[in-house]
Amino acid sequence: MDEVHGPIERALAAIGERIAAAGGEGVRIVAVTKGFDLGVVRAARAAGCGDIGENYAQELVSKAPALEVDAAGERPRVHFIGGLQTNKVRQIADLVDVYDSVDRVSLIDEIARRAPGAEVLIQVNSTGESSKAGCRPDQVGSLVEHASASGLVVCGLMTVGPTDGDPMVTRQGFALVRRLVDSLGLEVCSMGMSDDLEVAIAEGSNEIRVGSALFGPRPPR
Repeated sequence: MDEVHGPIERALAAIGERIAAAGGEGVRIVAVTKGFDLGVVRAARAAGCGDIGENYAQELVSKAPALEVDAAGERPRVHFIGGLQTNKVRQIADLVDVYDSVDRVSLIDEIARRAPGAEVLIQVNSTGESSKAGCRPDQVGSLVEHASASGLVVCGLMTVGPTDGDPMVTRQGFALVRRLVDSLGLEVCSMGMSDDLEVAIAEGSNEIRVGSALFGPRPPR
């Protein structure tokens, strides 16, 4: 494992330097392990990654052995960050700590049924792209209200930058979500990935999702 652990540890330190250079402080790093095997997940934990993000329900279930309590009595905080079908919630309810991609009433209702009191982030489509998941900005308030009324803990909002990486569109989208987080009195503003984390942090992100910058290119599915 050391052959994997060492590079991940160095990559994690490099990301910390990027965060600091961008003016970030106390930014949570979610290590996105989708596509990587159990050995990489274990190495990420050994390197100090306390938050693990997965995109696919079945793949998350297959990685359960790497997410168990370790010898020190600790387990990672598991984020489900991908699009989630309501019929998959039951499979992952015992594994997920935070549902980061909640974007509709039916999903809220199913999470509340299968994982009462779970922590969630509402995903916002801040760029208006039809290919992007997430609710419209004008739907955020009602979804936050519905999730809270359903007994879920709404920690904050999440968004993904534009597909084409346009810096101006990226900045505008991130700034919009930060304003929504503040207006709703929420805590977590989850935005920014390996390629755009500096812009995200400059616009107020306090949680980023990082895969390739930690682990290198993702293996083909």
